[in-house]
Amino acid sequence: MSPAVRALRRFTVRASLPEPLSALGQLATNLRWTWHPPTQELFAAVDAQAWEQAGNDPLRLLRDVPAAHLERLAADESFLTRTRAVAEDLNRYLTEPRWYQRRQQDADQTRLPASIGYFSMEFGVTEALPNYSGGLGVLAGDHLKAASDLGVPLIGVGLLYRSGYFRQSLSLDGWQVEHYPVLDPRGLPLELLTEPSGAPILVHVALPGGRVLRARIWKAQVGRVPLLLLDSNVEDNDPDLRGVTDRLYGGDQDHRIQQEILAGIGGVRAVRVYCELTGTAQPGVFHTNEGHAGFLGLERIRELITGDGLDFDEALAAVRAGTVFTTHTPVPAGIDRFPVDLVQHYFGGEQLLPGVPIQRVLALGAEENPGLFNMAHMGLRLAQRANGVSRLHGEVSRGMFGGLWQGFDAREVPIGSVTNGVHGPTWAAGEMSKLLGGSEADTGTGPLTFEPVTDSLLWELRCGLRGKLVDEVRRRVRVAWLQRGASALELGWTDSVFDPDVLTVGFARRVPTYKRLTLMLRDPERLRALLLHPERPVQLVVAGKSHPADDGGKALIQQIVRFADDAGVRHRIVFLPDYDMSMARYLYWGCDVWLNNPMRPLEACGTSGMKAALNGGLNLSIRDGWWDEFYDGSNGWAIPTADGVADPNRRDDLEAAALYELLNQQVAPLFYDRGADGVPTRWMAMVRHTLASMGPNLQASRMVREYVENYYAPAGRSAGSVRENSFQGAKELAVYRARIRAAWNRVHVVDTDMSVNGAQAPVVGHPVTVRARVDLNGLTPADVDVQAVIGRVADSGELSEVVTESMRVDGDGSYVAEMPLPHVGSVGYTVRVLPKHELLATPAELGRVILAG
Repeated sequence: MSPAVRALRRFTVRASLPEPLSALGQLATNLRWTWHPPTQELFAAVDAQAWEQAGNDPLRLLRDVPAAHLERLAADESFLTRTRAVAEDLNRYLTEPRWYQRRQQDADQTRLPASIGYFSMEFGVTEALPNYSGGLGVLAGDHLKAASDLGVPLIGVGLLYRSGYFRQSLSLDGWQVEHYPVLDPRGLPLELLTEPSGAPILVHVALPGGRVLRARIWKAQVGRVPLLLLDSNVEDNDPDLRGVTDRLYGGDQDHRIQQEILAGIGGVRAVRVYCELTGTAQPGVFHTNEGHAGFLGLERIRELITGDGLDFDEALAAVRAGTVFTTHTPVPAGIDRFPVDLVQHYFGGEQLLPGVPIQRVLALGAEENPGLFNMAHMGLRLAQRANGVSRLHGEVSRGMFGGLWQGFDAREVPIGSVTNGVHGPTWAAGEMSKLLGGSEADTGTGPLTFEPVTDSLLWELRCGLRGKLVDEVRRRVRVAWLQRGASALELGWTDSVFDPDVLTVGFARRVPTYKRLTLMLRDPERLRALLLHPERPVQLVVAGKSHPADDGGKALIQQIVRFADDAGVRHRIVFLPDYDMSMARYLYWGCDVWLNNPMRPLEACGTSGMKAALNGGLNLSIRDGWWDEFYDGSNGWAIPTADGVADPNRRDDLEAAALYELLNQQVAPLFYDRGADGVPTRWMAMVRHTLASMGPNLQASRMVREYVENYYAPAGRSAGSVRENSFQGAKELAVYRARIRAAWNRVHVVDTDMSVNGAQAPVVGHPVTVRARVDLNGLTPADVDVQAVIGRVADSGELSEVVTESMRVDGDGSYVAEMPLPHVGSVGYTVRVLPKHELLATPAELGRVILAG
């Protein structure tokens, strides 16, 4: 038998469209189609069967449809008219003023940034561009889409991974198996940035030993927002460097730091090239989405040192003013840390960042362990504004990073919060959007007006979506068993997996330990009884990927799979492998209840339940992340938490028991409590309340508007202030910081006194006078803010629930303030001194405070 002929190289050839159909090319490569039903319907009209077989991917569709069929369409005037209408709609969308442009016209918004650089290690825009692993990437994709809808001039920046994250299947014994398909960028909705000659534009990053890491720049167009993705698979690179962008979150620490150097430093250089090439305004604000791309701040410091003649402190002041940092992790273990000697290896010698001293770099990433470099600490030190991704996560972050601002109350730590949102047009089922109407799909600002929709109609819609999920579950279960080695002859049972009339619960997410994938298995017999209840059965669909290096997570998946393989329950519980955006839609659309049971407070936000809620699903969740602030008692159920129980096994037992009890006593009875018309009226009241009360607040457009108003706009104003008059503000701020640094250790409060005004005994609300004498050690009163502080006092002497009042100068070194007593009970006071400068965003920014005593 002759050997098979094998290709030396694999590449993708795009379809050549007849000229009358040329608009289809733009419509296929602008990813607005992923959330725009008329564009999707246009491609489905090309060939409905081919559209489905192509996985609803326009580029694959146009590649697969025979040329003769395209020629026929090119002569079909009805189809051409429809194509022109959709293309004109896209052109209007790309060019007309939107929310951000209207804001720019307001006199008070003259310093809204002309553009914003948004850096993230992953972007989940569509399964047709598999450049994401989970929630962080999908959140970043939703951020770009909502920014596009609002007209916010974002420029997304990340890496292009040749194998994406990974594809997941299961072995016969239920163990996760990873597959890494090789992706050809030319077969993806990407455009290569090139010189006029056609040669690829490359960014260069210097590495130790005189080596250079080169990367091409691919652009995905997400509506109005360009997304730049760097690709190191360049022939001029050394073989090992070609693999820098091979896999998302793969490799050892040396590989990871190379990826993060390319994303941050190479990413800034890619933005500069793109803006010069296209005439786009350079970003006035840079948003670092998690710490992975944090090295971008160091590159911007280098630019100012080598290009504008600033020293390090002046450049740092200028960079900080225009930087926003978002942290997504509530646990120190989730932060990227690199050995200090590895950072020295790449950043020492100044080949990578000329003019940037290595000791200043190391100081930015310093943490408690002197041998480690902390990417989150660097992100916070390089950003004047920072936030967590839910209200609770903001509180957790202020506690977790409070050591960077010692001496400040946790509430004063300058880390705010913007609760994540999800892109409604992407995640809401088309049937739901059409039925509800009334919401402004592009901005999410309109109210939901669906009162005319009857319970029976809404229930019919929900049943239809559940039926679609059941069909998809059956298809995927069959495929999964065939992949595991089963014979088609023994898979007849998969045709009856799940029931379109049974209460359907979904649980799908990444599989780190804290998300507790197997909490539902804590008592297998109780779970079995819920699944097989004769009157009120429950069916459970589970999905999720474990990191390839996390055998503990894989073992959790195996536990679920082995339970679900049992012939007695496999029609009621399934584990679906290869969780991605295409599967997720069916789950969000069809599940009646979305389950989330993390260990509180370790879920920073968790947006999957938001997507289910947009489709009329009810949440059953631990009060963590977003659910902690949105749960109101009528939009789902809160699983009680065993707070204070130190033993994790005991805690899991208690919370699992609470979960079983809720499902058995409240959730299932409510779902099956039907009226004469077969509609569960009380259940539908909760669905209706969920859609009406949470719909607009869960939108990514709400999230992006908050970023614009509370972070991007203030950062734009700050950046403008420090850059004016040849960086005069940055120079003044650097001088001020040096003056504070030199004098601060000898600033002290000499003495204090408090008296009750005109009364013998203090009464709440009654004014008191606080006096103090302060030695400023050569600083001027204008350099500082001397504050009186009153709050509740504990037996230890610690103050809480404090109220502060700036004191006025009352003679040389003397200060005085009058303020009402804020509390009843045991109250105490103190006096403190803080730095004060008009270019500081908060009094805590410099992390310096002098307390009396």
